[in-house]
Amino acid sequence: MKVNQYQFDNICRQMEKEFGKVRKGEEDQYIPFLMAIEGNLLKTHRQFQASNSRRLLEAVPLALFQLKRNMTGEDYELERYQSVDNERLVHAILMAFDPLTNEEIADAFREKGIVELNNQEMLRDIYAISIMCILRIKESVELFVQQLGSDGYFDFLEETIGTEVPQNDEFHYTVILPENMAPEEQASEDDIQDAVQKQKRKTIFSRLFKKRS
Repeated sequence: MKVNQYQFDNICRQMEKEFGKVRKGEEDQYIPFLMAIEGNLLKTHRQFQASNSRRLLEAVPLALFQLKRNMTGEDYELERYQSVDNERLVHAILMAFDPLTNEEIADAFREKGIVELNNQEMLRDIYAISIMCILRIKESVELFVQQLGSDGYFDFLEETIGTEVPQNDEFHYTVILPENMAPEEQASEDDIQDAVQKQKRKTIFSRLFKKRS
């Protein structure tokens, strides 16, 4: 399916209508998810400066279309919107939670007996919170690009979480599993807070950056 400019620009509104988004002031409830995505993005930007905040604004809808493709099976022609610089950021986003992108996540699912990783209903459940976080990140990117320019969002990340993100190229993740599957590494109730309450039938395993004490 060819994607025109209107459809490309509208995918964020469509996903927000379907999944909701993290509202301003609610970010602490979603720290494991936001930290995984933003940390991966910051690592990518450190290594490739051309993958800047403006390219991230392109990467967000590209990532959402990839997730929609996984959830529906419908193919989308996105070549006209893709570049080397924004595709690096798409990869960084998806590595934070997508078992179809991150083989380490896929292996963890298989260890728990989940082998049909292309199950569309399951993927929808896995993606839900992360899609909300991606939409919140997009709002932040728009704000800091407007205020600080093409590197504004990444300048903000360096100032706020930079010391917590290791200087290496290892991606991190936070993933939700069905409630009846034992998590590989369960997050504490304090860490996941209302995010888990909103996803009652799921639990979380994650590999996150060590936080400062």
